[in-house]
Amino acid sequence: MKYYSTRDKSVRMEAAEAVKMGLSRDGGLLTPVEIPQIDEAFLRALVDQPYAVRAAKVMALYLTDYTEEELLGFANNAYGPEKFDTPAVAPLRKVDANTHCLELWHGPTSAFKDMALQMLPQLLSAALRKTGEDKTACILVATSGDTGKAAMEGFADVPQTKILVFYPKDGVSAVQEAQMVTQEGANVGVCAVVGNFDDAQAGVKRIFSDESIRATLAERGYFLSSANSINWGRILPQVVYYISAYCDLLRDGEITMGDKVNFCVPTGNFGDILAAYYAKRMGLPVGKLICASNRNDVLTDFLRTGVYDRNRPFHTTMSPSMDILVSSNLERLLFDLSGENDEEVRGYMDALAKTGKYEVSDAIRAALQEQYWGGYCDEAGTAATIARYERDYGYLIDTHTAVAADVLAQYRAATEDETLTVFASTASPYKFCNHVLTAIGQTPEGDGVELLEQLHSVSGVAIPRRLAALKGKARRFDLTCEKAGMDGVVLDFLR
Repeated sequence: MKYYSTRDKSVRMEAAEAVKMGLSRDGGLLTPVEIPQIDEAFLRALVDQPYAVRAAKVMALYLTDYTEEELLGFANNAYGPEKFDTPAVAPLRKVDANTHCLELWHGPTSAFKDMALQMLPQLLSAALRKTGEDKTACILVATSGDTGKAAMEGFADVPQTKILVFYPKDGVSAVQEAQMVTQEGANVGVCAVVGNFDDAQAGVKRIFSDESIRATLAERGYFLSSANSINWGRILPQVVYYISAYCDLLRDGEITMGDKVNFCVPTGNFGDILAAYYAKRMGLPVGKLICASNRNDVLTDFLRTGVYDRNRPFHTTMSPSMDILVSSNLERLLFDLSGENDEEVRGYMDALAKTGKYEVSDAIRAALQEQYWGGYCDEAGTAATIARYERDYGYLIDTHTAVAADVLAQYRAATEDETLTVFASTASPYKFCNHVLTAIGQTPEGDGVELLEQLHSVSGVAIPRRLAALKGKARRFDLTCEKAGMDGVVLDFLR
């Protein structure tokens, strides 16, 4: 299958080349030229299969220059017991008769990014071989908290790669920062950026499109690639877990084949919920896609009005992985809903760059409102939802998961839609101990990794073993830069 740019459909390449590049050189996002279709027979064949087999079968539909045997090997490596703490990999937890929670944080960094970032390094390494690439790939990453650690964990000491992560200074949780600055591996680097995630993401995109930087790095034997969800190799493994969740509901008798299921997803950069959209486009029986935002509610307003406007206050919240005002993956959705009109998409993105806002066509706005429902949850609502789930269900959830749970409740109150709904749990509560402790009525006794034991003692929930191992781990990285200085950091890292 070929891939092309959302901003120029004449740019076409094979899957391996798309995974290797990460981002099209015109600034567009590389997207499959067609969406493969699945049917009831395809789903039935997966119901009794382990997660790795499901992953290989789904990804093989898109990665046609990889063999299914290759992909199964990658999936077994990515989702095996040495990486994930449950054989289910992405288990469903039943909350009530028509509500299930999809736990996506059982991997090595206790966040949903592991679901893709344990797979992407293997896809990229294979892509380097398939394309005959002799240069070293430098993976540039902007992170709002979880992607950075998950990407470094996946790429640490992978041959023919280096990885450099930028995160917003004072914009991630103490545990998230500890995970990043203690990362082991000879090929990794980390730098805090004075600013917010949008500043870091804009800097990475600017570096990708800077021809002089690319030329300099090429002379040094490097090329740039991405582990952010702008890379199709990040989105595709996420499509898998929505299809897997549907298969689990079938297996457990919660639904019958063909029943529609809603998905509610907490999202900032729009990648996670976009993956659910692609699953629906493939033929998975999906009803409404419920987009849950925190106080940075740019997506909520967009889905309701068709106007995307990042010209608003930026809020630093207790769900920092969603503290984003420029949702990059929305571009792929606009491309699809516009009938793959690259000129129209390019116009929206130019307007966003120049004025910070754009308004979509009436046709796109109608399609958005038919398929999506957007809501947001403020800080008080997030804390109250954590407390309610712990009290009513004995279920400890993190701040991002609480945003999804609250927005789902809002959706049901507004629509009276009682369709069985799966909401995504994107991180372990142990990544945000201080806020979770406070929400359940405790006073945090310290900060960061010091709070792991306290949360365990009051909740009885096991601490993920790799988070427990952070205690006493030496800090390796202390670099900080202004957003204008990110170029220099990259050039120094790749000398």
